[in-house]
Amino acid sequence: MRVAGGGMLNIDTDGIEQLLNERAEAVEEAARPAAQAMAQVYYDEVKRNVAAIPEKTGHLARSVYQAYSRTDSTDKVASYHISWNPRKAPHGHLVENGHLQRYVTYVGSDGKLYTAKRPGSYGKPKPRRGASLAERDAYYLTLPTPKQVPARAPVRKALSKTAEAIEAGKKIILRAAADGT
Repeated sequence: MRVAGGGMLNIDTDGIEQLLNERAEAVEEAARPAAQAMAQVYYDEVKRNVAAIPEKTGHLARSVYQAYSRTDSTDKVASYHISWNPRKAPHGHLVENGHLQRYVTYVGSDGKLYTAKRPGSYGKPKPRRGASLAERDAYYLTLPTPKQVPARAPVRKALSKTAEAIEAGKKIILRAAADGT
């Protein structure tokens, strides 16, 4: 570095380089906590969105999860999944995307949602998976007019919180860069 008057100024940057290296390691180690903070914003919003949907059985609300993804993550990248468990709430995709309801449904005494059968269907085997519409219509009690059930999109609506999620992650990264923790 040149100084006024043509002289040279020597600066020892070893300490600065060491500090930057230490902070870089801290920032890398903060990737997972930052990603989790971001995921938490989305998770909380999905839970709020699901809570705003009229509840029939409560399975969808209990099935919402966030999970660290080992397969999608590396040493420097952390990935979380936020969704509903399709085993606990197999109807989740119907709520997320909407659907056409053709059959009468009811909530049984066990709290589960069932499709009503036609009176002559009791004792007969259910239509197999992939059965024709005619086979299903002959077994289940159809609505007089199919009903379009609109999408509620609790997961997709949560994406509106992206700016807040980024801020939550940024706080963690900046703290790691500032003080090395």
